[in-house]
Amino acid sequence: MDLKALIRDVADFPKEGILFKDLTTLWKDKDGFKASIDELAQKYKGKGIDKVVGMESRGFIVGAPVAYLIGAGFVPVRKPGKLPSKTVSETYDLEYGTDTLVVHEDAISKGDKVLIVDDLLATGGTAEATVKLIEKLGGEVLEVCCLVELGFLNGKSKISRPVFTLLQY
Repeated sequence: MDLKALIRDVADFPKEGILFKDLTTLWKDKDGFKASIDELAQKYKGKGIDKVVGMESRGFIVGAPVAYLIGAGFVPVRKPGKLPSKTVSETYDLEYGTDTLVVHEDAISKGDKVLIVDDLLATGGTAEATVKLIEKLGGEVLEVCCLVELGFLNGKSKISRPVFTLLQY
């Protein structure tokens, strides 16, 4: 199945000069959504993964079904103020400023084998911050997995763990 044919390009979003890869058109197609999730999950079945971590918010769309299919737990990583219990945080640099991610302090146990899943890999900052966050809790990040990679941004080079992407632009 040609999954790229199901992804819409949106010019000048979120600002002029950006060509946005809109994955909602892939996700609304039942066969495309199923094929993309099945292909990601197939790669990780039987690998002993305890937890799949997805980053707010589109990482939830990809990560939760992958976790289900491989028989792992799912852990959401969120922006500050969105989780109800005690959290740990990781602040990272953006092009102009900083951002912070949080996870419940009891979401990952020492020695858990973790797969980080997101929808799209761009500059790599969010993924690497998530790696650091999981490792603070004692988890072992086996790989970072993304549905789409914008290779021209070279985000893989900023991530300290192996990276797998299903589709590359």
